[in-house]
Amino acid sequence: MIFRKKSRKKISLCYCTTVLVILTYILTTETMNCFIMYHCTKFSEKYFSSSQHKDKQLTELYKILIDKSNELSSDVTRDENGRFVLTADLCKTAKSAMRNISDTYPQLKGYYPDAKAIHSDFFMSQNSLLGIYFPFSFEANYNPATYDINLPNTVCHEYAHLKGIIQEDEAGFTAFIASVNSSSPEFQYSGYINALEYVYNQVYENKITSAYALTNTISDKVEADWFSFVPDNYWNDNKEKEIIPNKTVDTISNIASDTSLKLNGVEDGQKSYSRIVDLLLDYYFSS
Repeated sequence: MIFRKKSRKKISLCYCTTVLVILTYILTTETMNCFIMYHCTKFSEKYFSSSQHKDKQLTELYKILIDKSNELSSDVTRDENGRFVLTADLCKTAKSAMRNISDTYPQLKGYYPDAKAIHSDFFMSQNSLLGIYFPFSFEANYNPATYDINLPNTVCHEYAHLKGIIQEDEAGFTAFIASVNSSSPEFQYSGYINALEYVYNQVYENKITSAYALTNTISDKVEADWFSFVPDNYWNDNKEKEIIPNKTVDTISNIASDTSLKLNGVEDGQKSYSRIVDLLLDYYFSS
């Protein structure tokens, strides 16, 4: 544009065409592989009936998840610090788990690509992300820096997105069903732990005091695994990678994610993740 004065018109046309092609590709893939899915029939609506549930049922669900987590916590491999270690083939077992329930839920049938570990896992960790569905290449990705306990449920969650289950609570619910019905105790444990975290939060948010005593029955092994994101020394070990402060990145990421969900008709934004509790109640206490 500066030195080739006679070619400015041609260069401008080429530049504008390139930008237009890129924007068209982004808009088309984002619409077809993401935005439009928010307006499809939900997974839960296709296969389950929804109803109102009482605190008593939430307490029962809390006990079920605690008992299953306690039971499975002794059936998995652990490191020298007593933390869960994944020994199963992550992608192969996740695909098998999804296909295992596809006869009951036909939407989950078909091909599953290998989930990919994100190379820039530090930036992903700064965003507090366990996994991400990438609509531009139709891929399921996960954060390899996270504790192993999160990986089975996370990959199943991202695979659910690949099957058009775009709402976060619905994908989380699908991942739970796939994980707990897997032949792998490690996947089952990951699914129950993830669900237990959400139900625990809901019990205390609803102030169901009669359920508080159940918390004391949670085993030490479960307490070593739940609510774990990355290793304790992760942030100190990767301090030199922190170009932008962690808190700033996390705040911007939360705002962006919340805004994106609301623009797609999810009125409660990121809070929609916790709606998995309602779906779990429908699953265990269907009318």
